[in-house]
Amino acid sequence: MQSATIPTAWSGVFSVLPTPFDHSGALDLNSLARVIALYLRAGVDGLVVLGVTSEAARLNDAERLQVIESAAAAVEGRVPLVVGASADGVRRAIEYSRAARDAGASAVLVSPPRLARPTADAVVGFYTALAEAVDLPLVVQDYPPVCGFTMEPALLVRVALQVASVAAIKLEDPPTPWKIARIRDLGGPQTPAILGGLGGVYLLEELEAGASGTMTGFAYPEILVRVVQLWNKGQREEAAGWFYRYVPLMRFEFQEGIGIALRKEILRRRGALREATIRPPGLRPDASTLASLERLLGWLREQGGAEWSWD
Repeated sequence: MQSATIPTAWSGVFSVLPTPFDHSGALDLNSLARVIALYLRAGVDGLVVLGVTSEAARLNDAERLQVIESAAAAVEGRVPLVVGASADGVRRAIEYSRAARDAGASAVLVSPPRLARPTADAVVGFYTALAEAVDLPLVVQDYPPVCGFTMEPALLVRVALQVASVAAIKLEDPPTPWKIARIRDLGGPQTPAILGGLGGVYLLEELEAGASGTMTGFAYPEILVRVVQLWNKGQREEAAGWFYRYVPLMRFEFQEGIGIALRKEILRRRGALREATIRPPGLRPDASTLASLERLLGWLREQGGAEWSWD
């Protein structure tokens, strides 16, 4: 097993990877290695497995471990590998996190569990218990559809400042730019890194509000990398130009209910995935949706978007 690369600065693009399956629905670890190779060539700053858009909820524990171990072997310590470890309770989250650590994870991404009474004290207590049990950096995932409640900016600041191993916040509760700015105001210079998400569709506005990058899935990570790099170099208008040029593709790919399938279809066309299979009950794109995708990719080609391989 390769030694994990622990991030010294949580900034840039951390790409959330899909979990590849073959036509029968079994894990396709060879395709996972090809996807990782594609994303590394794109220049991402980190990779994430077992996120929400990785279909983690559709994997059993043995499959989860296979994915982590295969990803760690393919990454070979070249970039940090963040592993999703969200669970229904603190004991299971600790088990997932320890297994991820032992398999080569650099950090774990964890949403609060669904709580009968989601009080601030309960949320802080959850992350405190996790931090005390697992010696890895924690990324707090703020995504209400997973935990079932909204964490206000003050609560996120409290978690980040009271739990020493919290290294970053993955913010996916829109309006994300507004919430990023509130967290920055409340937390001051002690606020940890804030990473956007949601398919990258608000990336430019998140950077303007104080995000240090993004942690999200997108089949063209090169585009996200270019936007963030230009922004960090102070070339703000150039960054905006790249973002506005390609945000229609981000928006199309991030459609509710079918976005995972579209992302896999694009990665299949790019030669990274053998099959675009998703596990039930995920939706599959119909002929009309695929025709819309082809129209959009064709428009991008005509606009001079030769920088990337659109097929």
